[in-house]
Amino acid sequence: MQKVITLVDRGRGLQLSTSRITVHDLVPYFQDGCSHDEIIRWIPSLTHEEIRIVERYYRQHQDELDAYERRIRAYRAEQIRLQQLRFPEREGSRHERLAQLRQLLRQRRQEKSGEGTRG
Repeated sequence: MQKVITLVDRGRGLQLSTSRITVHDLVPYFQDGCSHDEIIRWIPSLTHEEIRIVERYYRQHQDELDAYERRIRAYRAEQIRLQQLRFPEREGSRHERLAQLRQLLRQRRQEKSGEGTRG
């Protein structure tokens, strides 16, 4: 007996009745024009039938879902911008910063072990 696949709301938005994959999880793939095989390559637990059901819903509510996705992307971009304002990159490359951190760690280990202290 084959299980009937539907969209259900379990508190996280509409999702497949057969998994925890939500409609919003697949919206970016539909927006990018991915084929079902490409989607399955990234989310191998999905079947073609599950993707068809979500895609049908997406096509019926595309304007609303695309607008929501734009708001989410704008929100994430703003959060990244605010993080960069709060914690700006220090001068130097990543390798230079790692070298500085290693040097600081060596100094602290020496201080802890009593090396370099005057008696």
